[in-house]
Amino acid sequence: MRSELQVHRLSSACARTADAGSGFTSHQSRVTSHRVAGLAVAAALALCSVAAALAATQDSSRPLKAADAVRTEVYVSLAPVPQGRTFEIAAVAQVAPGYHVQANKVLEDYLIPLTVTPELPAGFRLLDTTYPKAQLKKFPFAVKPMAVYEGRFIVRMKLAADAGAPAGPVKIPMTLRFQACNSELCLPPARLPLTAEFEVAAAGTRAKSAHPEIFGKQ
Repeated sequence: MRSELQVHRLSSACARTADAGSGFTSHQSRVTSHRVAGLAVAAALALCSVAAALAATQDSSRPLKAADAVRTEVYVSLAPVPQGRTFEIAAVAQVAPGYHVQANKVLEDYLIPLTVTPELPAGFRLLDTTYPKAQLKKFPFAVKPMAVYEGRFIVRMKLAADAGAPAGPVKIPMTLRFQACNSELCLPPARLPLTAEFEVAAAGTRAKSAHPEIFGKQ
C-alpha cells in the first residue's frame, strides 16, 4: 500500500531540489562535483515525476495546475501614497475547497512554507510582513498535527515610501510561494506572480484610506 506521507515528502522535496541544483560557485566547478550534482538533480527530478504521477492516481479531482489551488488579490491601503508616508499592502488569498496550504512557520523540515516576497523599486522599504495565525490540524498521513492555512487568509506588508520615492504610477511585483495539499496528497510547490499597483504623490498630499474592509481606518 502506498504511503501518503511519502508522497507528501517527495513532492515537497521537488522545490528544494531545484534550488540546490544551482548552488555551485566558481571555486566549486570541478568536473567531479558537476557530475555528482548532475546525477543527484536528475535522480531527484525523476522522483518528482513519480510523485506527480502518484498524486494524479490518488485524486483525479485535484486542480489541473498546482497554481489553481490558491486565488489571490492584492490591495493597497492608501490612494494615493504620499512621499514620506507608511502604507500597507495586503495579499488576500482564497484556498480551493478541500485543500490547505502549509503555513509560514512549518513544523516539519520537508514541508514548504508559504511566503510573499516583494521586489521593491528604489524609494521603498519593507518594514514588516505579518502572516496569519496557522491552524493546527491532524491529517491521516501524518503522526503529528500540521500548521496550515485554509479558506481565506491575508498576508499583510507594511512599507515606507521614502521622501525621494518617484511620483507617479508604481508597480511592485511580488511572488507568492506555497504548497497546497488535501487530506491525501500534496500538489507540487507553486510560485504565483502578484502585483501591487498604486500612485505616489508629492509629500503632504492628502491620502484617502482605501479598502477599509481589509485595512480598517488608516
